[in-house]
Amino acid sequence: MQGKSNCEFCSHYAYDEEQECYYCDITLDEDEVYRFLQGNTDNCNYFKLYDEYGIVKKQN
Repeated sequence: MQGKSNCEFCSHYAYDEEQECYYCDITLDEDEVYRFLQGNTDNCNYFKLYDEYGIVKKQN
């Protein structure tokens, strides 16, 4: 089981320019959407750290 996760650091956390808000781009079930909207994102099974430096390393 993972430790605490923070959506702001997740690679699945995206910004929608039309709605002017952030959202999770993973297809969540009803219970997961409820937890996301409540801000209860601890131990998210889909959390994947957004590592900008790691992405750059792969491109070189």
